[in-house]
Amino acid sequence: MNFDRKSLSNDQLLDLYKKLLKPRLIEEKMLILIRQGKVSKWFSGIGQEAISVGVTAVLDADEYILPMHRNLGVFTGRDIPLYRLFSQWQGKANGFTKGRDRSFHFGTQQYKIIGMISHLGPQLGVADGIALANKLQKNGKITAVFTGEGATSEGDFHEALNIAAVWELPVMFIIENNGYGLSTPTDEQFRCENLADKGIGYGMENHIIDGNNILEVYNKLSELKASMAVNPRPVLLEFKTFRMRGHEEASGTKYVPQELMDLWAAKDPVENYRQFLLENGILSDDFDATIRSEIKKEIDENLAVANAEPEIEATYEEELNDVYKPFQYQEVKPNDEVKNIRFIDAISSSLRLSMERYDNLVIMGQDVAEYGGAFKITDGFVEQFGKERVRNTPICESAVVSAGMGLSINGYKAIVEMQFADFVSTGFNPIVNLLAKTHYRWQEKADVVVRMPCGGGTQAGPFHSQTNEAWFTKTPGLKVVYPAFPYDAKGLLNESINEPNPVLFFEHKQLYRSIYQDVPTDYYTIPLGKAALLKEGNQVTIIAFGAAVHWALETLAKNPEIAADVLDLRTLQPLDTQAIYASVKKTGRAIIYQEDTLFGGIASDISALIMENCFQYLDAPVKRVASLDSPIPFTKALEDQYLPKGRFEKELLELLEY
Repeated sequence: MNFDRKSLSNDQLLDLYKKLLKPRLIEEKMLILIRQGKVSKWFSGIGQEAISVGVTAVLDADEYILPMHRNLGVFTGRDIPLYRLFSQWQGKANGFTKGRDRSFHFGTQQYKIIGMISHLGPQLGVADGIALANKLQKNGKITAVFTGEGATSEGDFHEALNIAAVWELPVMFIIENNGYGLSTPTDEQFRCENLADKGIGYGMENHIIDGNNILEVYNKLSELKASMAVNPRPVLLEFKTFRMRGHEEASGTKYVPQELMDLWAAKDPVENYRQFLLENGILSDDFDATIRSEIKKEIDENLAVANAEPEIEATYEEELNDVYKPFQYQEVKPNDEVKNIRFIDAISSSLRLSMERYDNLVIMGQDVAEYGGAFKITDGFVEQFGKERVRNTPICESAVVSAGMGLSINGYKAIVEMQFADFVSTGFNPIVNLLAKTHYRWQEKADVVVRMPCGGGTQAGPFHSQTNEAWFTKTPGLKVVYPAFPYDAKGLLNESINEPNPVLFFEHKQLYRSIYQDVPTDYYTIPLGKAALLKEGNQVTIIAFGAAVHWALETLAKNPEIAADVLDLRTLQPLDTQAIYASVKKTGRAIIYQEDTLFGGIASDISALIMENCFQYLDAPVKRVASLDSPIPFTKALEDQYLPKGRFEKELLELLEY
């Protein structure tokens, strides 16, 4: 192995050695502890330390690094107290996740480290968002994100590289090509000779680096970092290395040919660098022994601290209080000036006023810039706010949602427009596994609103007409808003943007240009989680949201003799159960009206809640009225049959006669 010290001093060379040795010695200790049953799981990075150490040594302390589960050198290189790492691995309170997630599945703003989730790919998009925030601030900072050769097959990898290339984001995409994805060798994962070549298709600079040579890693990355600060751009880096132990310790390495293990053992990054230092008189055996003794002492002392820490005691309150980031609603009242506008105008007004209110708010979506979005909601925004903040995106919903998370991490607010709510399925993973769980896992906000144009009645067929709120109402950590009127849409969207928690904001397309209302011209807020009582009566409670609210009101207009409470939920998560129970206890009857298909929809949960909490007040079974349990069709006759509008009146009258 050829080590080129370039202009590095002896002190710098020794510092790199100490940084390289520390994670190795910790790992050796962990391997003992896992055999003793004191650590539940371990993903070893033995043989790969030079990459983590080199990257971390090159980056500034305030530059974000997004590691994976074999990058212990990132955490030790940022000088995280070892007892906190040990507590994290033991699931104790001094760790970073309060025992809610294991291993390196955590982040820490204090040390500018953003950990992975098991789905791997989304962190690449998060790096894009962090880098975008840096670029908007023009602070010259870069972001480094790790992935393995296996994850380069994931769609998120390609989406994130494409976005970074198009937007010229200062990201180092670091591929640790260590030979195996669990037990699958590289020749069963891809056919290109070098993974760095994947950068060519994205017009991205790429390099191949010996991942076991600490000086090659450090020198090349130092050169690139200096260049990227002057000329912001993404760079794809493939580090050739090898995984000397199993995917995790329990899996072993029996599937690896012994000659391959022997070949890479001879390329050990720690031992080879140690020999280089010894041969050049920079390190002595005695000093090496002293360094090792000091590190082992630090390990043992910090392990003692972690071991002495009590086990976590589970409480309902502690768990449930951390699902969302605490946020105090502050009412902003409107002025007296109103204008009669459409639902779509109310959405546009909210976005415009919020963009004026928050100079760190970024809107992202397909065709949202000059074109103004598929529904022209952001028409004219580029002229007012610029393309830096109103950003057209490639067609890659997953990485865009993840980039929204990255913007939030780095001090920005993000709005992601799904062109149609149906398309959110290609961005589903980062919404339900990243945005929804981040605060619960390591107390980091997810300041992202995902706008969801949805709904049927326009003969748009199975892929442009769904109202898929139930995909998200069952996911703890998400807030789901679904207004029916322009006034509510504007106030609720304003408040959703204020929220530090992720919000899915549903906007029914059929209401966009058909519903008018007097709406204040200035900025105001409506709290999330509060239903609106639109009509009062004592015979029945009608619970609805979105277009179904208007359908219910039309039915009552045809049947003026029916005295009904009409409850517009407005927010589905959190749900205003207090308003629901109060109305049902008064009327004794409840019918829940939703556009979504019946089975598994939120109406089912509301029905169950009423049965569990209001049973003694009921004079009839709780009714649910919803669309057919089929995909939504295209032709008008079929769509009319599918939608519940033609069945509601009959069901309501039957309930009143029960």
